[in-house]
Amino acid sequence: MSTIRVVWGAASAPTAMASYDAALAEAGVENYNLVSVSSVIPAGVDVEAVGTAPDLGPAGERLTVVEARATTAGPGQVSAALAWSRSVEDGPGLFYEVADETGPDDVERRVREGLAAGQELRDWEFADSHVAVETESAESGTYTTALVLSVYGESEPIC
Repeated sequence: MSTIRVVWGAASAPTAMASYDAALAEAGVENYNLVSVSSVIPAGVDVEAVGTAPDLGPAGERLTVVEARATTAGPGQVSAALAWSRSVEDGPGLFYEVADETGPDDVERRVREGLAAGQELRDWEFADSHVAVETESAESGTYTTALVLSVYGESEPIC
C-alpha cells in the first residue's frame, strides 16, 4: 500500500449535502466514492498530513478513508479532529476521530483522550501522536461542514 494522506476542508452552502461536497472539494477528494473504515493503520505505511489531496485517480472510483465530519445549520460552529499515532519501528497504528458543533480546543482534547484510550487497549509501544483540526463558523441561513480525513492510498475501481 502507498501513503495514507491526512486531508481537511470546511465550507458553507445552502444545504447540508452541498456543504459536505464543498468541504470535500477543499480537501481535494470531492470526485471519489468514500468508503469508511474503522481506525487501524497498517504496519509499514507512511502517514503524511498534506491538507489537500493530490490527484488520486479517475473520478468515480473508491477511496478508503477514516472520516471526522460535522455539519451544522448556522449560526454556529463546527469542528472536526483526527489524531493518529504509530507503534515504534514502523509498526501498525491508530486513527481516532471526533467531530461536533463545538470549538477546536474541545474536539482536540477529546480526540487526544480517545487516542490514548485506544493505545491502552493494545500491546504496542507507541511513538509520538499527531492531530489535525478543522473548524468553521456557520452563518445564519447556511449549512457548514468541517472535516478531516485519512485517505488510504489511491483510488480503486468501484466495479
